Amino acid sequence: MHLPDGYLGPQTYVPAYVVMVPLWKRAQTRLKETLSIRQVPLLAMAAAFSFLVMMFNVPIPGGSTGHAVGSVLVAILLGPWAAVVAVSLALALQALLFGDGGITAYGANCLNMAVLMPFIGYGVYRLIAGLSPATSARRWIAGAVGGYVGINVAALSTGVMLGLQPLLAHDAAGHALYNPFGLGVAVPAMLGGHLLFFGWVEAIVTGLAVAWLGRTQPSLIMRDVNESAPAPSALRRVGWGLVALALLTPLGLYWPARAGAGSAWGEWGMDEVGKLAGYVPKGMAKVSELWRAPLPDYSGPGAESAALPLQSAWYILSAGVGIALLVLLTLALRRWLSRRPVAEASEVA
Repeated sequence: MHLPDGYLGPQTYVPAYVVMVPLWKRAQTRLKETLSIRQVPLLAMAAAFSFLVMMFNVPIPGGSTGHAVGSVLVAILLGPWAAVVAVSLALALQALLFGDGGITAYGANCLNMAVLMPFIGYGVYRLIAGLSPATSARRWIAGAVGGYVGINVAALSTGVMLGLQPLLAHDAAGHALYNPFGLGVAVPAMLGGHLLFFGWVEAIVTGLAVAWLGRTQPSLIMRDVNESAPAPSALRRVGWGLVALALLTPLGLYWPARAGAGSAWGEWGMDEVGKLAGYVPKGMAKVSELWRAPLPDYSGPGAESAALPLQSAWYILSAGVGIALLVLLTLALRRWLSRRPVAEASEVA
């Protein structure tokens, strides 16, 4: 679901940025008004969780891969506006440092995964969970359903964005300048994979996390009732969980390799696009090399085709670098929050 550079034309990615700028501003204002300074470490961990879970690529029949996003879980813990900030930070780091998602497509990726997914998924969660106790099965079921619905809405939006490209920009011969596959291909491909496979991955990840936190730290799940800062013991548990996830990230390499799976749908290189479409769109070829990430595909330069053990080492290192940078970014946010003139509110939403 990480749209690369070249798949969307300016007719799509510019409006996406226009929509996202006021949403980022609104999210910033909401955090400054409502997020407790003592809750910032949890925000850092939430951003790191989203970053890590997106490294776990899951193969599906047909040779494609996909992953969970985690933004609905972030919304459950801290509210949807906090999810906008946390997931936007994770997506920015992925695009700039690891080449996972494009620079031009960053606004569109944030709109899909950092806005539509957490807001809609969180709305479904609240509707189902109601005022049930943190340890109730209703809570984790609500989280699972919210995650499933949220990621599928994001997939649908991504498919529509991709499928509109042949209509919005093409040359005199009728060849698309950007993504060459229309709505009749892009929407079923994106939505089908998520309805049948990746949505269930998101549901399992979100549901299990809600169930675990409901047992070990119920105040985090009952954020609509109790907005006190997370206990140090809760932060330690979450922190160790992130360390475990970072060490397990090579599974996102080994599983697709064992299954013979390739790139996610809509995230191919130019050679693959040429084989699938019969031509390489001119605009796509021009924009695709806009940014060269220093650690492409979470590997060292030139190590993308190395043996799996070496790639795994780079994967774990990339996970550690990502966590460290996200923590530094949120520490900067903490300093900014400490200068706010307004009193801390009792509700994060």
